[in-house]
Amino acid sequence: MFSDQDFDFMRRALSLAEQSLWTASPNPRVGCVIVSQGRIIGEGWTQPPGKDHAEIHAIKDAKAKGFSVYNSTAYVTLEPCSHFGRTPPCADTLINYRIQRVIAAMEDPNPQVAGRGLARLRAAGIQVHCGLLEKEAHTLNIGFVSRMLHGRPWVRIKIAASLDGKTALHNGVSQWITGEAARVDGHAWRARSCAILTGIGTVRQDDPAMTVRAVNTSRHPLRVLVDSQLSVAPFARILADRNVLVVCANALPNRIAFFRSLGIELLNLPNADGKVDLPKLIYILGERQVNELHVEAGFKLSGSLLREKCVDEILTYFAPCLLGDAQGMFNLQAVAELNSRVSLQIHDARMIGDDLRILARVRRT
Repeated sequence: MFSDQDFDFMRRALSLAEQSLWTASPNPRVGCVIVSQGRIIGEGWTQPPGKDHAEIHAIKDAKAKGFSVYNSTAYVTLEPCSHFGRTPPCADTLINYRIQRVIAAMEDPNPQVAGRGLARLRAAGIQVHCGLLEKEAHTLNIGFVSRMLHGRPWVRIKIAASLDGKTALHNGVSQWITGEAARVDGHAWRARSCAILTGIGTVRQDDPAMTVRAVNTSRHPLRVLVDSQLSVAPFARILADRNVLVVCANALPNRIAFFRSLGIELLNLPNADGKVDLPKLIYILGERQVNELHVEAGFKLSGSLLREKCVDEILTYFAPCLLGDAQGMFNLQAVAELNSRVSLQIHDARMIGDDLRILARVRRT
């Protein structure tokens, strides 16, 4: 059904969608290519929230270059929207400009769209095809898909470790196990996330800012601190600009009042054991339109997230060194049989500088 040329144009649309990797949230990352007589006349990608979607951006690009989009083909990485959100429906715009054919990589998982955009295009007499490079489009928006279908963000734990799986010395020292290239790459993963989560243990040990610094981005993710007793120091760097949510469970009322007086947002979320209810927190972040949650925490919180089945994938940078008797990657209980292990699937493996980066996804039963 799809020609080699169709594949080429959709690959170009996917590369354009990556232009919005750090800026589209909470919207999906979408790219669009408009083609007339076998050549590209307009290109676009999702602009920051409230601004043009990819299709509109591409149409404006074509018009600015002096081209008419009448009877052209639009290659778009996600089904054109059919509802009024911050902007009007893109499906209606394509109809009004009398686009002849629309090829979409995948349907929009948003229940407000979910095939309605494609149906509206077909009803207007536009030729519509869907499913070209669907897997690649899905991966690009894996967090948006997770939030739309399951009400929760895609949760990624990032870890820097030695080749024998150690993340820090017993005195807590961990900077720097991996090289500069891996650290820069890690900041790029921070930048694409809607929120970055860490625990009070990491804050006490390293006093991290948990901001994006090694890449140039205009959007900084929300920082989420899990701190059951609300013991964080008020001058901790993670609290510096107030773009932070502190989640506690059994904090003293005077501590809660004090931090709220500083303008810091608090969420009291205890479970039956008096700890932070991590699964509930994940769903609350989904309600706050967090698509991808990036976790950089110690082995205790990382282990708790795994045990609570909150984790979707693990991003690990393995440095070419051995630390021996040191802190491990996760605080997990011993298993009595191999069938009880946490099973993973390697999704990607590559060298980043001198370090090996492995992206592994948790297998769901």
